[in-house]
Amino acid sequence: MRIAVVGSGYVGLVAGTCFAESGNTVTCIDIDEKKINGLREGIVPIFEPGLEELIKRNVRDGRLHFTTDYSEGMKDAQVAFIAVGTPPGEDGGADVQYVLAAARSIAEHMTAYTVIVDKSTVPVGTAKKVEDAMAPIAKHEFDVVSNPEFLKEGAAIDDFLKPDRVVIGANTERAARIMTELYEPFVRTGNPIYTMDVASAELTKYAANAMLATRISFMNEIANVCELVGANVDNVRKGIGSDDRIGSRFLFSGIGYGGSCFPKDVKAIIHTADKHGYDFKILKSVEDVNADQKLLMFRKITQHFGEDLTGKRFALWGLAFKPNTDDMREAPAIVLSRALKAAGATVIAHDPEAMDEARDHYLGDEIEYAAGPMEAAQGADALVIVTEWSEFRRPDFDALKAALKSPVVFDGRNIFPRKTVEELGFTYHGVGR
Repeated sequence: MRIAVVGSGYVGLVAGTCFAESGNTVTCIDIDEKKINGLREGIVPIFEPGLEELIKRNVRDGRLHFTTDYSEGMKDAQVAFIAVGTPPGEDGGADVQYVLAAARSIAEHMTAYTVIVDKSTVPVGTAKKVEDAMAPIAKHEFDVVSNPEFLKEGAAIDDFLKPDRVVIGANTERAARIMTELYEPFVRTGNPIYTMDVASAELTKYAANAMLATRISFMNEIANVCELVGANVDNVRKGIGSDDRIGSRFLFSGIGYGGSCFPKDVKAIIHTADKHGYDFKILKSVEDVNADQKLLMFRKITQHFGEDLTGKRFALWGLAFKPNTDDMREAPAIVLSRALKAAGATVIAHDPEAMDEARDHYLGDEIEYAAGPMEAAQGADALVIVTEWSEFRRPDFDALKAALKSPVVFDGRNIFPRKTVEELGFTYHGVGR
């Protein structure tokens, strides 16, 4: 098929590249000329394992193209994906102005019947808004479909090429048939394609992320109780995760979730419920717990060192909200760094991928940056683990102890074996242990 993808951010790039990888001809459209020129030269604006190699291969083989020109991008397109940002507004609801702007541009440049796909995470009712925005402009027939993405940052390529399910919200058989044909190469092992009404598909993505966020906040509450009663959250996690009604995923405690999806989507579903007169108490509590959890390590630090941290220096291992990404949106590292600075401390951080993001967009010169983890630890009063990158899990503990001014570790992701580090002479503070 010939496919257009509007938006060359995280979702649009992964989707467009993976569709090209399965043999389609894909043109990614973006108004950011610098980004498009960079992509044409093989410069990928995000870090996602495997993505750069796939982009280069499909560009070389003539299946993947990049443009700022809607006329070029929409020429003969059978399917047009909208994958632009939907940032939260001041009221917590998703802002769909960029979705509607993209829809109007698509309508203006369609050359035949086209399936218009909301790939961005959008509130219930957005497909109707897209249809209403396009109808006065479009010279050709079209259908609007909801096709939410379920990509995990750090594993997005595998998630797209081998999805555990595909959700298609379509109100016509014609659109549903085209979308099913497009996705069939990805589900040859038998994983399902669920075709449903548009509103249900729109709500499915929010419901999925809200459920996962709820599991994280629930386990963080359990971890806090574990500390009070002398239990170990790792044992509790194993004990409940082996129940097949619960399962083992998203049961790890830590210092809160971040990223582009969970915080935004939880806010959006709360906003949708509020608009319809429903008080979503559980998700409001999920938000409150998560906000509080991001300051857990700060509270442990001040309990250990005192409220005034003037003159203290803390090494942060990790800045991204999770490993295998450079994404710092809503990252706990931002909240923790600023709390430490406000208490008078100096912060020096290392992250394998996110330091440019931190320096350019989030923390700037509020903190210092180290070339490696041991360089960050050198002369620090304590080490704080913020992101569970694999390379942080088993350091040379003797070298780490020698680098730190005092052998104190605040492990916000429970990646160190507590017994081992305590036997080596460290003071260890974890989560729920």
